[in-house]
Amino acid sequence: PKPLASFDKHLYLVFFTEGIINSTSKMSEPAAKRSKTCYNGSDIEKECIDTTRAFSADMVQAAKSGHPGAPMGCAPMAHLLWGEVMNYSPSDPKWMNRDRFILSNGHACALQYSMLHFTGYDVSLEDCQKFRQLGSKTPGHPESFVTSGVEVCTGPLGQGITNAVGIAIAEKHMASTFNKDDAAVFDHFTYVICGDGCLQEGISSEASSLAGHLGLGKLIVLYDDNLITIDGSTELSFTEDVNKRYESYGWDVQTVDDVSNGLEALRTAVETAKGVTDKPSIIKIRTVIGYGSTKEGTAKTHGAPLGPEDLEAVKTRFGLDPEKHFQVSDAVKSFWTERVASLEKKKEEWVAMYAKYKEANPDQAKELDRRFAGELLPMEELEKVMPTFATGDKDKATRQFSEICLNAVAPILPELIGGSADLTPSNLTAMKCSGDFQKATPAGRYLRFGVREHAMSSICNGIFAYGGFRPFCATFLNFAGYALGAIRLSALSKFGVIYIMTHDSIGLGEDGPTHQPVEMLESLRSMPNIYVHRPGDSNETVAAYMQALQHRQSPTVICGSRSGVKFLGNTVENALKGAYIVHDTKDEPELILIGSGTEISLCVDAAKKLTEDGTPTRAVSMPCQEVFLEQSSQYQKSVLPGSVPTLSVEASSVHGWHRFSHAQISMTRYGASGKGPQVMAKFGFTVENVVEKATKLKAFYNGKDVPDLMNRPDFETAVENGDH
Repeated sequence: PKPLASFDKHLYLVFFTEGIINSTSKMSEPAAKRSKTCYNGSDIEKECIDTTRAFSADMVQAAKSGHPGAPMGCAPMAHLLWGEVMNYSPSDPKWMNRDRFILSNGHACALQYSMLHFTGYDVSLEDCQKFRQLGSKTPGHPESFVTSGVEVCTGPLGQGITNAVGIAIAEKHMASTFNKDDAAVFDHFTYVICGDGCLQEGISSEASSLAGHLGLGKLIVLYDDNLITIDGSTELSFTEDVNKRYESYGWDVQTVDDVSNGLEALRTAVETAKGVTDKPSIIKIRTVIGYGSTKEGTAKTHGAPLGPEDLEAVKTRFGLDPEKHFQVSDAVKSFWTERVASLEKKKEEWVAMYAKYKEANPDQAKELDRRFAGELLPMEELEKVMPTFATGDKDKATRQFSEICLNAVAPILPELIGGSADLTPSNLTAMKCSGDFQKATPAGRYLRFGVREHAMSSICNGIFAYGGFRPFCATFLNFAGYALGAIRLSALSKFGVIYIMTHDSIGLGEDGPTHQPVEMLESLRSMPNIYVHRPGDSNETVAAYMQALQHRQSPTVICGSRSGVKFLGNTVENALKGAYIVHDTKDEPELILIGSGTEISLCVDAAKKLTEDGTPTRAVSMPCQEVFLEQSSQYQKSVLPGSVPTLSVEASSVHGWHRFSHAQISMTRYGASGKGPQVMAKFGFTVENVVEKATKLKAFYNGKDVPDLMNRPDFETAVENGDH
């Protein structure tokens, strides 16, 4: 036979429909009537699916940018989920018992926006027409803080399916904690659509392994197996047996060979998956990327509009008017109206049940309502439970003070849940008030993430997105590098995840440069909407926790030392300002030393020595640059005048300190293996070297004007309120 490419265009279209329509026909017959012989399903089901395909492709075409292929191939899956399977409430998008839907292959977001529009969420036709335009509710990848009905930010592949593991953990914990025999307050599923790219990213392997271990039976993944990557066929790079991999993880695995010609097999598979309660489920579904296009089944439909001619042909093939855009028939509108009405009725039944639950369990209901409202614990309440420290207390590492703080607040904050990446004895994050969250003990609040830093952080994003939780997770600061993709999404999504990162400098010693963070602090500080605390003593650690718990819309990194630190004689109130004078002189300072973490004690001792030798020197502790920069200009200048020669001291990268200091003692290379004090001395982190460099700094500016680091314009950013 002749290759398809040589067929007349209209014959090519006919070949895939009924094969009996004249080649010049515009296919004016109703789609359902024409396709009845090849589609195994109802007329309205087929029309809804085809409408979704065309509507999604119209969005991409209108934007002249985007990804039409996946929405067109995945439309049958989305229709089954939104049209039959899931429980949700467009009138109450944050209803706590809704089924969660995660589009892990976020580039297919035109599909999600179509479903949100059809079902009556706050996504209008005009919003869909403004797909990918500045300020629209339909951005180029799903953004949870922009679009109602979007649970998490997806697009970086693998993140969505990993977030879903966190959401499933949250559901299982909530059900175990709050449900009663006669009241299932939490009884929902988490559904994911993901693609080949998500399963190629290592983060999904980490998360899927843990999900299998935990037996997350209400997690169901629909895997879009379309055999295509951006480069071309999956034969180029992805030939593993995904089913066998997931079987080895402990998942229930099913395969559906076709959804283009009917949904019965997928419908059965989803119902089967819902019945498997002791393990998560994945359904491998063969789809056709760009289904309906003349380029269907190829990478050409992945990341570019179909083009006007091809899009017209798609609509013709589906029995739609090729001249109209964003068309939805009355029949399709009626289908979704009836569907949503039935869902809202289910939600109201749950509301009535919850009202009875409140009467029978007032304390638990009050706690639930508080947590899902995102109410912060008042600062005065935190002050009551936080530990207090004073001069004479035994020197400890700040990771040890972190352990004390964590266990002080955990008993009064049941929403606090988290764990470590197999470093609990080192990170010191075990919660004494709670046991482990495991398959058999889902009421536990301590998560054993295993050596899975990236998944750990993304899972915490999912737990936060669920609502009612303040998740934390921990590893060595250097291994934040494994997790940066997810940490960045915490900041972008306004998720107040708390990251506890210990062993925070070259001072950790013997493990050497592979474990010693050098660039990591600056990498984290350079992110918008994140607070990086590097406390130098006990009270600064208390301040870090108090601020982390107050910053619900921003993640916080609390860095902890391996080595012991001296009590600085400060107060928590001072530390809450991000930077403060920890040692001052009677006279105006001629030098200022700034430090953080373990290095602040070097600054204090050096300042005392310099002052004794005739150079009045101030020492400033700066545990959190971001908090300091939020203080008034007057306060900032009272601490750092800007025109006094200033030397910063931090056993980390030099970058970022130039805005605060005229010279720096920092790291410009990787560390070394050896005893911690010896390594610190090798790289100049001693009192003697600080004194020497400070003296040279003063001499350098002797008789010269000192550049005023605080004398600079402060431009307002040209963004709307709420942007970040």
